[in-house]
Amino acid sequence: MDMTLIYTVIGFALAGYSVIANDSIQTLGTFIASKKKWFKWYTLAGSASAVMIIALAWGWYSYDGDISYGRLTRIPYQEIQWYHAVAPAILLLLTRVGIPVSTTFLVLSAFASTVVLEKMLMKSVVGYGLAAMVAYIAWIGVSKFINEKFDEVDEKWVGFWRNSVWISSGWLWWVWLSHDVANIAVYLPRQLDLTLLLIVMGYFTALLFYIFYIQGGPIQKVVLEKTGTRYARSATIINVIYAGVLFYFKELNDLPMSTTWVFVGLLCGRELAIATMNKEYKLGYVFPLIGKDFLKMVFGLTVSVGIVLAIHYIIIPNNWF
Repeated sequence: MDMTLIYTVIGFALAGYSVIANDSIQTLGTFIASKKKWFKWYTLAGSASAVMIIALAWGWYSYDGDISYGRLTRIPYQEIQWYHAVAPAILLLLTRVGIPVSTTFLVLSAFASTVVLEKMLMKSVVGYGLAAMVAYIAWIGVSKFINEKFDEVDEKWVGFWRNSVWISSGWLWWVWLSHDVANIAVYLPRQLDLTLLLIVMGYFTALLFYIFYIQGGPIQKVVLEKTGTRYARSATIINVIYAGVLFYFKELNDLPMSTTWVFVGLLCGRELAIATMNKEYKLGYVFPLIGKDFLKMVFGLTVSVGIVLAIHYIIIPNNWF
């Protein structure tokens, strides 16, 4: 069997599991946390899978067979080599210990030029800052009307917030897929035929059911340790703001970016706003919490930079990008 095909299958399989297990918690984490009390895990998994299948089909139809929504325009297809499978393997290990690193940097760094990687980093840094600023301003306003440390919802609004989680989670999941499917599709031809599309959909669906079965896995702790994320009202607000920021960057240009950095920036701004408005919520608790997440992101970025430098200057030293 051709070794390129073997490396492609291994890289795609590892990337699929690593990306969905690590990054999908950004979008589905609040959904799982707020809904698992009311619905069976397979009901939630089925709903998420339905949205994913429609999103992949729409991207495939709208972008001439490209399920990445055009995110890989600046990263042309390459024959998959053994070192391309190293990145998702490392990501898989980090996922198992619950580190929310950027899959965009870790996976795409093995394919992207140093110039593209630099632009991806700048876009992600801007995304982190914008998400933190928007979240801080938004939750300063939210905190004037509700206390997200407690699930104090008027009985007549309970049904509204519970239904809103379904709608907002679906929209966020779709927008996130339009960004991060590129981290898996990079191992595939840029135009998929129908058979390959169905194989991808089947594999992703199996992965989603597993993720819901284990209730998000270790990485879910990043969501659960934040204030009020188990509540339907808080989950809805997080979903809407996060989806709005991601949609803005999706429409801005076709350059890939780290949705992880945007998500952590949003949670950072949210926690700071809640601490600012709630005097009983000490900043001494907030800063170690958000600082820990930021250090994990920097660690993931360091590994990513190490991968791209090793590939471009050691493994294939004649390939100067």
